[in-house]
Amino acid sequence: MATFSLDNIKIAGIACAVPNHRVETTSFYPKFGKKYVEDFINMAGVKSTYRTSEKQTASDLCFVAARNLLENKKVSVEDIGALVFISQTPDYRGLPATACVLHKRLALSKDCMAFDVNLGCSGYVYGLNIVGSLLQTLQGTSGDASNASNLYKKALLLFGDTNVKVNSPEDKSVAMLFGEAGSATLLTKEDGFNICGELMTDGNGFKAVITPSGGQRNPEGDHERTLWGDGNIRSDFDGYINGTDVFSFTITQVPKLIKHFIEEQNKTIDDYDSVVLHQANLYILKQIAKKIKCPMDKIPISIDRYGNTSGTSIPLTL
Repeated sequence: MATFSLDNIKIAGIACAVPNHRVETTSFYPKFGKKYVEDFINMAGVKSTYRTSEKQTASDLCFVAARNLLENKKVSVEDIGALVFISQTPDYRGLPATACVLHKRLALSKDCMAFDVNLGCSGYVYGLNIVGSLLQTLQGTSGDASNASNLYKKALLLFGDTNVKVNSPEDKSVAMLFGEAGSATLLTKEDGFNICGELMTDGNGFKAVITPSGGQRNPEGDHERTLWGDGNIRSDFDGYINGTDVFSFTITQVPKLIKHFIEEQNKTIDDYDSVVLHQANLYILKQIAKKIKCPMDKIPISIDRYGNTSGTSIPLTL
């Protein structure tokens, strides 16, 4: 497993943004039936979600979060040396990178590097590694000599997704699960701080969470929504989740990873104030807690109010 330690890197601030439109899960009674909806609420724990308007994007939410964060922390845009935008719902298909759009909107320096990363649930932890590593390694002088000492000491990790837009509204397995949100995390170079973590990948499961058509591998597909073998209605251009495979991976591999990380740190679960997990669904959170022997009062819950907001769920929960 890939372990990392980012010495002298600090999470200096986190801000999140959700859309104004709140959707109560009980509003799905007419579409899916009261019993199905109530069973879903009890299992997944989602009582409400927030959803974007037709023209709102993940980058819009991240822009608001980033602007508010910089204002609150009194950080000049000229001091931001890197911006990484992580999402699976970018503004444009393929190009340009949404990070470049956000770079313009935030009026960052031309000396600031910016790029996208395509990741979902795991993306926030990967993003901390990517941005922290950039801060550790980047060197250079600004075109503005007065800013040279500050450049590459501060960076923004922006994560947002609008998964409701890419899923079938008739798909009972996801229609009530996902919420939409954006986040901004400020990382800084500062002595005496450390971020450590552990990463892994199981590419064998790449088909477990997939949009089958629309990319270069399968550009053609059926846009018409039909009944699939799992009993849900979707098209080839809608997102698909194999719930059985995802659940199996989550309750076997994730607890192993957490236990291994804690052992590598020479700690026990009692040494941590909180275990902040991706808000996949409440049942999964409870199963992980049981397997790592962590009391639920140490696992903060936000899925009840916001739903599964992809990788944004970790900063949103924090």
